[in-house]
Amino acid sequence: MESSQYLIELSKCIRCGSCKAFCPTYDEDSTEAMGARGRLALLWGFSSGQLAPSPILNDRIFSCTTCGACSGLCPLGIDIKEVVYHGRSLLKNTDKKRRYLRFLARFFTKKPTLSFRLLSITQHILFPYLLKKGLIPFNPELPEHHLKDRLQVYTVSKKKGRVAVFTGCTINFLYPHLGESLINVLHRLGYEVILPAGEVCCGAPLRTLGLEKEAIELAKKNLGIFNRLNVDAVLSLCPTCTLAIKVEYPKLIGDGIDKAVDISSFIIDKLEPSQFSSLSSSKGAIYHDPCHLKYGLGIEREPREIIKNIGFDLIETEGTKCCGFAGLFSLSYKKLSQGLLNKCIMDYTKREAEMIITACPGCMIQLTKGVKNKPVLHLIEVIEEAMFQQS
Repeated sequence: MESSQYLIELSKCIRCGSCKAFCPTYDEDSTEAMGARGRLALLWGFSSGQLAPSPILNDRIFSCTTCGACSGLCPLGIDIKEVVYHGRSLLKNTDKKRRYLRFLARFFTKKPTLSFRLLSITQHILFPYLLKKGLIPFNPELPEHHLKDRLQVYTVSKKKGRVAVFTGCTINFLYPHLGESLINVLHRLGYEVILPAGEVCCGAPLRTLGLEKEAIELAKKNLGIFNRLNVDAVLSLCPTCTLAIKVEYPKLIGDGIDKAVDISSFIIDKLEPSQFSSLSSSKGAIYHDPCHLKYGLGIEREPREIIKNIGFDLIETEGTKCCGFAGLFSLSYKKLSQGLLNKCIMDYTKREAEMIITACPGCMIQLTKGVKNKPVLHLIEVIEEAMFQQS
């Protein structure tokens, strides 16, 4: 966002408060500055010279989860999320609390494979130490290998089409088995799958830290790679990645990956209910809406319809709840993050469901921390199991 547009957007706000309706941080801490309206007012005060940078100001602006629940509620159409991103870019040099996260984010996005190897070697010493010191909210278990590090093409004999996969950092390095599940499902549907070389981070984690310049560099690289491909769609298992490359890139660099599609939207009309008829059962499943999928991409129906077609009894819960992961938010605001997670857990664990299904690897990380009495699964692995059991 250009500085002039940023000021115009801020000046539009009439403080009506519509944006507070579904703000997860405001629900958790009902002080004005912890809601979208309060953050807009603070940024206006900072940009007009009424407020000086301070740890408190930074804390309020960086505490936004960037879930996007507020933007569609503004009657004047203010793009609140983009305003927050720009505000963070202006404040980053005074924000000491996240300086090490910025250093690590820059290093990881520049050298992801090296970072993965270093973490794999040291994980059993490093992660328990960081967890004990309260520097990380959970102890991750890294897989033995990541999904890809070069061009990979998975051909199919009777090809109906060709798709590319935007792997994303979380799938590539933490959940490679989910990427493999996606490839298996697409193969079964008759699609050739391309994992192109040169893909970099979508840039969303950098933007949350105010690193707009670095995010722009990544966006340009990804755009150059994926827009050259002759494919029917660019699929990702991470809604944050899909939102970034399809919706946010045009705002960031003027162009996006137009063929980017969420997997549930892509395959819902390619899955026949008859494929899963023999699997019909009384098993109950809860579906957890990822914020960026629901608010950013407007997708709610498709995952639910797929789950029902597979044969599960879909158990609806008390409205949409942010799980509190929100990427690096869970590292900077552990108490807030845990509070949001606890609300999900209180609702989900009292339901008579045998599993929780979501469509976001970040939500999987967060929900797995709190849910101990039932598995947390990604939609794609549920689809894969149903399809291959059928055969």
